[in-house]
Amino acid sequence: MTFDEEIEKGIAEIIGDLKCPKDFKCYRSGFEDLCKASNIGVELFLECLEDTPQTCKFSLMMGHSYLCQCPLRYYIFKKLKKCLSKTF
Repeated sequence: MTFDEEIEKGIAEIIGDLKCPKDFKCYRSGFEDLCKASNIGVELFLECLEDTPQTCKFSLMMGHSYLCQCPLRYYIFKKLKKCLSKTF
């Protein structure tokens, strides 16, 4: 199995069980239209850097910041090392 096939299989498994209010825009854009997030070194979580994180169903407030709990967004980071969005 190639790396691309492995990525597609992993994404398909995540998408199959996930309800996304943005209709998987991150995936459908070829990973170009990603929400802004940063690696904080915690497994399964990224720090959400969006302007209005409280509106995201995957956002969890922790102290003074928000954590991204989206399994697809974390998978994209983990496998493709894409963290901050290219569009700010």
